[in-house]
Amino acid sequence: MRIRGSICIFILAGLLVAAFSGCGGTNTSGAPKVLANEPEVTFKDLNGQDVTLSSLKGKVVVVNFWATWCEPCRTEIPWMIAYQQKYADKGFTMLGVAMDEDGKSAVEPFIKTTNFDVAGKQLTMNYPIVLGNDDIAAKFGGMLGLPTSLVISRDGKIVKRYIGLVNEADLDKQIKDLL
Repeated sequence: MRIRGSICIFILAGLLVAAFSGCGGTNTSGAPKVLANEPEVTFKDLNGQDVTLSSLKGKVVVVNFWATWCEPCRTEIPWMIAYQQKYADKGFTMLGVAMDEDGKSAVEPFIKTTNFDVAGKQLTMNYPIVLGNDDIAAKFGGMLGLPTSLVISRDGKIVKRYIGLVNEADLDKQIKDLL
């Protein structure tokens, strides 16, 4: 199934995840619950260079699967820009994985020319963007819809998975707790 055709599915999936996920991503000790190890994956950036997920080990990483046509993704992007600004010097990085079927030809002009309101300032995306596809998505357990975000700890463990629009305050807390 193509990502664009699964927008309605992500709403249903989000409701199911919310219904069955309990009260967050921690165990009774308060330590982050590990969902999985980060997959071994190599992305291509917009310049055709390889970017491995393992090269980011040692940082807290939010991997955000998105697309230029995805309205909930556009809602999240200002938050992602703000997290990158706020936490980059503390060992954090956002990694945007663009899932547009048209690849670089759709993504590159979007990230260069689309401004987002971040705390009253008009900013473009300020974090690394790589190109995704169905094979890469499968390495992360597949995509039920967009956006999908995964929070990865410094030691390469996936500790939280968001399907659909993230809760801005919850994601901010997840990042802070791991830093």
